[in-house]
This record gives sequence, structure tokens and C-alpha cells, in this order.
Amino acid sequence: MTKFLLAVHVLAAIIAIGPVTVAASMFPPAARRALAAPQDAGATETVRLLHRICRVYAVVGVVVPVFGFATARQMGVLGDAWLITSIVLTTVAALVLGLLVLPGQERLTEAVDGDRGDQDGAGTRPATVRLAMVTGVFNLLWAAVTVLMIVRPGSTTGA
Repeated sequence: MTKFLLAVHVLAAIIAIGPVTVAASMFPPAARRALAAPQDAGATETVRLLHRICRVYAVVGVVVPVFGFATARQMGVLGDAWLITSIVLTTVAALVLGLLVLPGQERLTEAVDGDRGDQDGAGTRPATVRLAMVTGVFNLLWAAVTVLMIVRPGSTTGA
């Protein structure tokens, strides 16, 4: 049962979290391009698509910690420091995504779809820079969690 839970946990992380990190990273420059070229329907659609990917996979990503807890319980490591640290970092990453990244994308998507009085996109540059920064923080948090899951200080695997 442990191997099954672990396999689902890892697959869910790859399938759900991977697309969010990639799409979220691609979003700020795509938004800048779309705002700078309001006549480019392809650029506008790219922004919408990247935001949709982030929203959908963020919801699907809930499966990752659910199976992570089940796996940890099965392995008897719920009290281990590396796991508690991973849980805290995962929670912070989820908060960054839900409170900063997705709302920032939403605002920029609305700017792309709405009135673009500032045709060169200069008025939204600070918003895209901030979004790129918080997206980078989100990605770094997931990288740290991934490293903790691989290294697992105190692991008995000998790896």
C-alpha cells in the first residue's frame, strides 16, 4: 500500500504542480507581450490559457498533499522534522499561489481583456514584475519541498 500511495503522490506532484510552475512562470512575459500588442489575438489567448492552466492545476494539486499525508502516515514519519518542514513550505507555497499569483494573473488577464488605455503596457509593467517575483518565490518553495522529499534528512534508505 505504501508504494501505491507514494507512486500516486509523486505522479500527482509531477502532473499537477509541474504545469502550474511552468505556466505561472510563462504568464508575466506573456501578459507584457499581450498588453504591448492589443491587436494580437494570439497573445491575448495565450494569457487566458496560461491563467486557466494555473487555476485548474492548482485545484488538481490538492491531491498532492492528500496522498503525501497518507503516504507519510503509512510510513510512520508524520513527526519527522523534514516532513513537518515540507508541510510548512507546501502550505506557504499554496498561500502564495492562492493569495498572490492567481489574483495577480486575474488582474492582468482583465487588463489584457479590458480597456487598454496604456497601449505600450508601461502602466502594467510593475504588476508583471511583482507577479514574476511572487511566482519565483512559489517555484522556489516547491523546489525546496522537492529537495526535502528526495534527501529526507534522517532517512533510513541510505540514499
